[in-house]
Amino acid sequence: MERTSNLQRRTLENSSSGWINGLIGVVIFSGSLPATRVAVLEFDPVFLTVARATIAAVLALCLLWLFKEKRPARQQLIPLAIVALGVVIGFPLLTALALQYVTSAHSIVFVGLLPLATAVFGVLRGGERPRAAFWVFSVLGSLLVVGFALSQGLTASPQGDILMLLAILACGLGYAEGAKLSRTLGGWQVISWALVLSLPVVAVLSWIRMPVSFSGISTPAWFSLAYVSLFSMLIGFVFWYRGLAQGGIAAVGQLQLLQPFFGLTLAATLLHEHVSVGMLGVTVAVILCVAGAKKFAK
Repeated sequence: MERTSNLQRRTLENSSSGWINGLIGVVIFSGSLPATRVAVLEFDPVFLTVARATIAAVLALCLLWLFKEKRPARQQLIPLAIVALGVVIGFPLLTALALQYVTSAHSIVFVGLLPLATAVFGVLRGGERPRAAFWVFSVLGSLLVVGFALSQGLTASPQGDILMLLAILACGLGYAEGAKLSRTLGGWQVISWALVLSLPVVAVLSWIRMPVSFSGISTPAWFSLAYVSLFSMLIGFVFWYRGLAQGGIAAVGQLQLLQPFFGLTLAATLLHEHVSVGMLGVTVAVILCVAGAKKFAK
């Protein structure tokens, strides 16, 4: 009886830690799209993508060397490649391209689709089986986001919205694959090795796509590049993958429903972008969905 009680207590503590780590990761990621919006106004989107990955990969390589981490096993290389394609290259590149057509406030609403995408890939790749009621809340939140996008008129910028949808799919797959791998490899080790795996490609592309001159780049653009390189590409994943591994991919993944709220706040305060009543309404609605989804995630 005592052994069972101790096991239940440890499980509860582990789940609570997962939600805390996941929330920290979401707060960090919330600044990604506004920062990308600022940077892409002055940096080429492809250069921005590979430059941020190169900077983060060099730092990750230093961390792996400093802590003398052992190399991943051969069977872990393919999952690491999927993580690299999904969150190191796919999501940053697709969002950078999308932000040439839409504002960060508009693109942030699409982040409301991430919990559903992450949960689906968590089932497909992580073997999780949430209850039926969980899917009701998760799908409801996603439908609210899609409905808002449609109400804004996709004909205004179909390129931007399509690119954002593709980015969400790439990111959901990368999140689920990385969380599954974190259970055996460790949270910060997963993103670090994924970055190092992509380093030869992104470093060469950074050199090829490098601007002829950096003289016209403003200080805000440089700060934005630093943010997406250090926080969005590395530090945020340290907390996020650990949280997903501890609390469950589908369950903790629902915290991403809070990301539009944080992101819209940043877009309005730092970028002075217009945040409509419709945006706020959708954001509040999807935040309410996280409570129901969390309750039925297990």
